[in-house]
Amino acid sequence: MNLDFQHEQKRLNGVMNVIADQIVQLESETLKLRNEVVNTRKHFWDEIKVNTDSFDDFLETVISLRQEAQALSVGESTHGHAAKRLATLRRMKSVPYFGRIDFLEEGYSEPEQIYIGISSLMDSNGEDFLIYDWRAPISSVYYDYEPGPAQYMTPGGEVYGNLEKKWQYVIREEKLVSMFDTSLTIGDDVLQQVLGKGTDKYMQSIVATIQKEQNRIIRHDQGRLLIVHGAAGSGKTSAALQRIAFLLYKYRDRIKADQIILFSPNAMFNSYVSNVLPELGEENMQQVTFQEYLDHRLSKDFQLENPYDQLEYVLTAANTSSHNIRVKGIQFKASNQFFEAIKLYRETLEKSGMLFKDVKFRGKIIITAQQLSDTFYGGNTSLDFHSRLEKLKDWLMNQLKEIEKIERFQPWVEEEIELLSNEAYHKIHKYLAKKNGFEREEQGIYEMDHKALVRVIVGLKLKPLRKQIQALDFIDLEGIYKQLFADPLLMQQLLKGEVPEEWEAICHATRQMLEAGKLYYEDATPFLLLQELMQGFQTNRSIKHILIDEAQDYSPFQFEFLKRLFPSAKMTVLGDFNQAIFAHASEVVDFQVLNRLYGEEETEVINMTRSYRSTKPIIEFTRSLIANGESIIPFERAGELPVLTQVKNHTELHRYILSKVSELQGEGYGSIAIICKSAEESKVAFEALNSINGMKLIKSGSAEYEQGVVVIPSYLAKGIEFEAVIIYDASEHVYGDESLRRIFYTACTRAMHELQLYSVGKPNFFIQKALQENLIHFESNS
Repeated sequence: MNLDFQHEQKRLNGVMNVIADQIVQLESETLKLRNEVVNTRKHFWDEIKVNTDSFDDFLETVISLRQEAQALSVGESTHGHAAKRLATLRRMKSVPYFGRIDFLEEGYSEPEQIYIGISSLMDSNGEDFLIYDWRAPISSVYYDYEPGPAQYMTPGGEVYGNLEKKWQYVIREEKLVSMFDTSLTIGDDVLQQVLGKGTDKYMQSIVATIQKEQNRIIRHDQGRLLIVHGAAGSGKTSAALQRIAFLLYKYRDRIKADQIILFSPNAMFNSYVSNVLPELGEENMQQVTFQEYLDHRLSKDFQLENPYDQLEYVLTAANTSSHNIRVKGIQFKASNQFFEAIKLYRETLEKSGMLFKDVKFRGKIIITAQQLSDTFYGGNTSLDFHSRLEKLKDWLMNQLKEIEKIERFQPWVEEEIELLSNEAYHKIHKYLAKKNGFEREEQGIYEMDHKALVRVIVGLKLKPLRKQIQALDFIDLEGIYKQLFADPLLMQQLLKGEVPEEWEAICHATRQMLEAGKLYYEDATPFLLLQELMQGFQTNRSIKHILIDEAQDYSPFQFEFLKRLFPSAKMTVLGDFNQAIFAHASEVVDFQVLNRLYGEEETEVINMTRSYRSTKPIIEFTRSLIANGESIIPFERAGELPVLTQVKNHTELHRYILSKVSELQGEGYGSIAIICKSAEESKVAFEALNSINGMKLIKSGSAEYEQGVVVIPSYLAKGIEFEAVIIYDASEHVYGDESLRRIFYTACTRAMHELQLYSVGKPNFFIQKALQENLIHFESNS
């Protein structure tokens, strides 16, 4: 064993001792703090003398209450910080650090040795850093530079110097397994080890293997919008999650985890990435799908289609007469044009077209929709739209006051009083006694006036209606949106003729859905936008950052909506237009449309062209499937060529797949995906292959990423990787249309180590280039 290695092992032993000592100290401290918090909670009211006899007594009570609450809050916060640090130290026990740089700062004669890990660690005296957090400014040198001149940015300005050496360490169970003196960005030996491993049910942190282009994403800190366009397997999602950890570290006094939202493709993906931030000692951000947000806002009024139902229709109904009309409708309703049309339509409502609902009380119409319309358009038309709505609301509330007076004399009121339970009667008695100035001990002698009881009963009955009026629920939003499709000429007038040829048929299909109480997925965001433009935006200013993964699946319309919804947030969007599988996706493979969202001066685009997920032969095959695929650079990781097997029929197909799964399991693969085009095809495959032990069928509602053998539709596999992938049927019959190229590419790029394709009959034409260039091994059994 060489002296360097012995010296490093000795240093590691010392670091492990410091970590062990700090763990023991913190375990004792957290236990003590926890007991103090529990005790404070238990005896909270014992320390407070409640006295409201005079204002001074009341003030003293309030101050005492505030002091105790503050003491409890400080105790809880201190315990929380200590517990969080303890969890980090326990994680550091297995791998305290992974890298080192020897950096000679300008003006100094000796280089400083900087060891880098998932968190900082001071020596036992609290004077020197034994380990620097990977997010610390100086740590960026490790990721960005080869030995030679280097610099890094601090709050005090740029620091210049020379990177003398760069080391990487592989540490397992407190032992130094290996160390590398490397002049590469990150030594390929370490990266090969990481990439060669299998998967588990969670995405892993990549801090030890961050590449230079990934580091740019993580530490990017200018403008409102960062767009990351990355090839499949380029590590864009991992880098973006480390970016969140970096922002939480850098701005820990300004931004908390619950002020960050990740919009992810589905619930299963949420489960898959849920481990990354906790692994780095940070709390998880909020995670939501755009569909969950739509459901929250619209599901009480409509039966709402989800994006996967929409996609399933597009993938399986290609031969129906309505398919082309629906696809054209999806594309148009996702466009910036339609966004502008909704805004223009709202402006036309200032002059005419507003629809209202009849206002009903106890099943009877008390104010008609026509009365509301006459009042809205008959008032002061010089006021702006929202002021007129407020005036209409005030008018309605005044009408309600008059109606309330009349209702007090109606027979139903006495019937309600007779049916009052003792409990309800006593509640009203107590309320009226207090209102009339009776103290608690005097309330028993209060004699309730019958008229007062009547007023309370009628007021309670009208309370829900008042709430509806305050919320502007008297506007017929559904009718107003439907009206947009009632006359096909209206859209042509709004957009000066720029509508699809199929617009009339699109209008007819949309009206049918709305009349059935249903809403197409492509109509959900436009409907919400129109609602917000009329009723006022429900903005959320507490959110400081939103992260949008699989951004190619979002329409320009949806981005505009999110921008308005979170006006104080910066945005990081990640995507790959080669995986743009939804029908609204443009043929143009870029994010140019997003440059307009905040303006080019507030926007930066980072392109990631190197792919790490798959072996080199798999990447060379998958990049042949798409235009400009040669721009994708494979990481040098050896592996077998993908295999395409042509079979005669489905019986033979299933026999081959059963045999292949058994073979892959025998080779030790723990995650094997049988990827189908659609949910419909997945169901057929699952039933035919049900003899595979423990196999699971993944559906759009699946909440957790599964290990083992899974059958999964192509669109649910997006964002996830598997050790081995079997493409169920890559035939021309299944993938015979150019529009399916991206979905086929997406399915194939999920494979890390093995890719096996089967084709019942002739293979699809996307594979022809790969066959000609011998990028795939072909076997025919038909």
